[in-house]
Amino acid sequence: MEPLELRRAVAAGRATASELGLQADDAIVIHNSDRVALRLVPCDVLARVAPSGHLAGSEFEVEVAHRLADANAPVAELDPRVEPRVHVRDAFAISLWTYYEPVGSEIAPADYADVLMRHHAALRRIDLDAPHFTDRVAAALKEVNDREQSPELPDSDRELLSDTLSGLSTAISSDETGDQLLHGEPHPGNLLNTRRGPLFVDLATCCRGPIEFDLAHAPEEVGEHYAGADHGLIERCRALNWAMFSAWRWRRGDQMPDRGHWRVEGLNRVRAALDRCALG
Repeated sequence: MEPLELRRAVAAGRATASELGLQADDAIVIHNSDRVALRLVPCDVLARVAPSGHLAGSEFEVEVAHRLADANAPVAELDPRVEPRVHVRDAFAISLWTYYEPVGSEIAPADYADVLMRHHAALRRIDLDAPHFTDRVAAALKEVNDREQSPELPDSDRELLSDTLSGLSTAISSDETGDQLLHGEPHPGNLLNTRRGPLFVDLATCCRGPIEFDLAHAPEEVGEHYAGADHGLIERCRALNWAMFSAWRWRRGDQMPDRGHWRVEGLNRVRAALDRCALG
């Protein structure tokens, strides 16, 4: 968020917590992108604040968290002191979560695989209406194929991304018998090392698909420790994920920091991933 919007988001997060009886004298910005994560002190709440256009996504995330907490999943939980719901204030959607102090260092691949397997097992125990991963691919493909939305994307790279997104999406989704609920983006930034052990955050990306789609977001070594994973499918999913990442970087309105670098790097990662699965 830009500075002015960020100040409004911080004020909305603090005011919401205070209204609910939680003391929020100050706010520390933990993460700032299209939505922000704030540590409110001294009540020690993590407030996730998004523009109201993301209200449906915020409500979906709260629903996923509520269901997974009942299933004993290794995920961050909503703050137990307030009602588990999304609050709307000053054109922002605000949800309040337990704050977990990060501990330790990088999570070992075997531990990463173990927590992802436990998370997938919990996801199989809940009943939830979630989109298929191909819906996300279709949204990225729409951006790539619309020159007005991605005017700076060179023609050769537009063709590469379009062919990769459409071809791999069709190939990966041709057999949906093994599909299940997934985290959607269980990359290292969404796995916290806490005193309770590793916990997944950012649950709004929950979708349906093969477990390899999730594994493609994790460090490469993790797949080696995940029993029954199809390593060829992981590579195809990794190429697809990098193609989606690249598609978003070429959107007219993308605000990712250092976007110029990631536009080039993303395309390089797509080509490297395609080479690895013999599709380049």
